[in-house]
Amino acid sequence: MNRSKRWESIWWPLLTTGLFLAAWQSAVTITHSTVFPSPLAVQKGLLQLFHKGLLLRYVSDSLIRVSAGYLLAVSLGIPLGTVLGYYRIAGNTVSPVIQLLRPISPLAWIPLSVVWFGVGNLTAIFLIFLASFFPMIVSTMHAVRNVPVIFLRAGSNLGLSPLAVLYRVVFPAALPQIVIGLRISLGIAWLVVVAAEMIAVDAGLGYLIIDSRNAGKRYDLVIAGMLLIGTIGLALDTGIRRLNGLKSVGWGISQ
Repeated sequence: MNRSKRWESIWWPLLTTGLFLAAWQSAVTITHSTVFPSPLAVQKGLLQLFHKGLLLRYVSDSLIRVSAGYLLAVSLGIPLGTVLGYYRIAGNTVSPVIQLLRPISPLAWIPLSVVWFGVGNLTAIFLIFLASFFPMIVSTMHAVRNVPVIFLRAGSNLGLSPLAVLYRVVFPAALPQIVIGLRISLGIAWLVVVAAEMIAVDAGLGYLIIDSRNAGKRYDLVIAGMLLIGTIGLALDTGIRRLNGLKSVGWGISQ
């Protein structure tokens, strides 16, 4: 039974992908489009980028920027969100500022970030950090505040100090919801890096798309860049969803 389910999890996505490619190729053939490329043209464009040594460079540049901004947001957002969620007075004091800044699109910070950091990697990393930080801190605060009171009382009755209750009881209990926040923040970070690279840098998948459009109207490379963004985004989301399989996370889900 497990083997059958495993086969279905592979077969159906492959079938759907095949049907999508077939429909794409048929649409281009029927319409005789000279602008929108066929799957074969996109494949040819990807191979050209690979042989020129640009494909891996653009992918790695985007991943490095996302990793830097996202990890910085996580390293600050989770501890700060945990503290603000646990100590409600501090959380209520800071919350208005967070709620004021959170709805502002990271792209609205582009003019200021260019003034502060210039045109380059720091600007893109800063935008990714902003995009990831606020969802991370808000989701962590809510996760901590949703921990059942009985858990806190049990920890106190066992003689744990407030700090010990925080990192031995509260944080593990909130971890499943924090993982959800990690997933959401990563998705937003991956979206923002593409937009940031269209404006602030001269490498990466976002730059590939805008440069291919402006320099020779290479729509095959535009579509190739879009598909790479989607594929890598899917891989990142799949990877972070596997955190739910960890024992330290699973016990919280069962609660």
